Amino acid sequence: MRQSQKTEQQADRLSRIGLENRKYTRARSTGYGEGKGMSVTIQDLVLDRNNLNQAYLRVKRNKGAAGVDDMTVNDLLPYLRENKTELIASLREGKYKPAPVKRIEIPKPKIPKPNGGVRRLGIPTVVDRMVQQAVAQILTPIFERVFSDNSFGFRPHRGAHDAIAKVVDLYNQGYRRVVDLDLKAYFDNVNHDLMIKYLQQYIDDPWTLRLIRKFLTSGVLDHGLFAKSEKGTPQGGPLSPLLANIYLNELDKELTRRGHHFVRYADDCNIYVKSQRAGERVMRSITQFLEKRLKVKVNPDKTKVGSPLRSKFLGFSLGVDHNEAYARPAKQSQQRVKKALKLLTKRNRGISLTRMFEEIHRKMRGWLQYYSIGKLTNFIQRLDKWLRVRIRQYIWKQWKKFKTKVTNLQKLGLSQHDAYVFASTRKGYWRTAHSKTLSYSLTNRKLEQLGLMNMSKTLQSIQCD
Repeated sequence: MRQSQKTEQQADRLSRIGLENRKYTRARSTGYGEGKGMSVTIQDLVLDRNNLNQAYLRVKRNKGAAGVDDMTVNDLLPYLRENKTELIASLREGKYKPAPVKRIEIPKPKIPKPNGGVRRLGIPTVVDRMVQQAVAQILTPIFERVFSDNSFGFRPHRGAHDAIAKVVDLYNQGYRRVVDLDLKAYFDNVNHDLMIKYLQQYIDDPWTLRLIRKFLTSGVLDHGLFAKSEKGTPQGGPLSPLLANIYLNELDKELTRRGHHFVRYADDCNIYVKSQRAGERVMRSITQFLEKRLKVKVNPDKTKVGSPLRSKFLGFSLGVDHNEAYARPAKQSQQRVKKALKLLTKRNRGISLTRMFEEIHRKMRGWLQYYSIGKLTNFIQRLDKWLRVRIRQYIWKQWKKFKTKVTNLQKLGLSQHDAYVFASTRKGYWRTAHSKTLSYSLTNRKLEQLGLMNMSKTLQSIQCD
């Protein structure tokens, strides 16, 4: 399934024009809130060579772990060369049977609670991932025309920054209370029959609906034990985010029908109102809608009405300056990144400074990129100062022997007498790291020359781009 230059150009063109200028049969697509529209085909589009090539390249690029069959992304191309004819035939004839997904658990952040719990993911096989990706590439343009403008998660050309910008705008319009909805294990509780029903509102291709149901009911292999999938859409497959949005699009339609202002990112949904009383009323009615109509559970302990200045959404909170709102990293986000840096700079790690600085750079570059839309200059300046002390402590611990300390302090510009006096200190590592002598010898500039990231300068560079 190697893609030629011509095939790449055709695939790119297909990706650009979507389905809007083509006429198909056996599926229908409608505008948001409108009646039935033009009819389109889906099966042939999914099994189109260009589409399958795109799906293969996407799976290859995303890498990821092997599924229950232990086939890696590097094994996929040799497998397709041998079996592509049989694979496409089994798909076309409806005989394709997805393998169970492999259950893995990743720990949730332990801040603010000591026991953060686990997030359960389901990893499909690489072949199943390719098929799911091929289906998602065709269905996404159809459903992009029906999704709400207030939905931002797992959608092309939309992201968390757009969602936060919308939140800031709503606060500045006077919506000063937020209904923070928390869906309990949403991805594990999606009702399969309702999912197919919501799909049928926009597509009526039996082949596609059967294939999607097969993925939904393929089962889970957890520590070698098979379990049926009677509900839920496992996180980890390319199709799961799209299906999650299709299901919660029913919530978006209901909120729009009621005239509410809201921002939804996947299963995180905030509804903005102007008073506490209105928020409590909305919370009760929407909770009833979610549990009775959509059959998903609302967590009563975490669903609440409050101020956007104190609540957390996508890692951000709001601040107010001169009566205008701005985004900032939530307190929990600040605590979490500081804890991560603390682990990276533990004085007993026994790794080289070069490796430590590389790890810090990898961690903080992405973090700063994500939170750069917020107001965080003061926090980053404090974090820079604290991190330098952590590094001085680590270096001091690495020097260990008295003679090594004296030699290195002299190299940094101290006289022999001062180096002897300071190397003889009985203060602990942390107090020593705060000392003026170490600050003046291991200067900020010297630490940067050694490779330590200056987070304040990096943030400024990101915000200026």
